[in-house]
Amino acid sequence: MYADNCSNSISSLPYSVCLAPSLVASEEDMIVTNLRLLPAGCISDIQSDTANLSTELANNNVVTIKGIVDGRGLACPMPLLKTKVALRNIAIGDSLYVIATDPNSRADITAFCQHTQQANNALGLQLILNKSTTDQTMSASIKTKTSASFDTIFHFIITKTDSN
Repeated sequence: MYADNCSNSISSLPYSVCLAPSLVASEEDMIVTNLRLLPAGCISDIQSDTANLSTELANNNVVTIKGIVDGRGLACPMPLLKTKVALRNIAIGDSLYVIATDPNSRADITAFCQHTQQANNALGLQLILNKSTTDQTMSASIKTKTSASFDTIFHFIITKTDSN
C-alpha cells in the first residue's frame, strides 16, 4: 500500500525545504534534526529564507513547512488526530511535517491523505514524503521523547492543496 521511499507527487526529487518564519526556534530545531535523518535523495536543502531558493521555487521543488506534529511515543490514533488538528492552521500550498514512531501511523496517515484526495472536497492533501528511518546510532535526544527508545521514525510531509 505504501512504499518505503520518498514519494514523488509534486515534482522531481529532491525537495528544498523552507521553514516558515512563524515557526519557533524549538520547532525549527526539531524539524532540521529529524529531516537530516532522511537520505540525501529526499531533501536537498533546508533553509529559513526563500530568497536563496529562487530556482527551486520556479521548478516547484520547494516545500514550505508551516507546522510540525511530534507524534513520537504516541500510540495510534493520536498521531493522526494531532495531524488533523494541525492541518486546520495550514494554508493551501503550505506543508505540515509529521514524525511518528507508531507503525500504525504510517498506514493511518497515508490512508487519510489518499481519502482526502479522493473525496469530493474543496481541499485536498498531498502526501509528498512518506519515509521511515531506522538508525541504531541516533543520539539520545532524537531517539527519546519520554523515556522510551525508538528504532524507527516515520516522516511525512503533507501539503494542503486546492482540489478544484
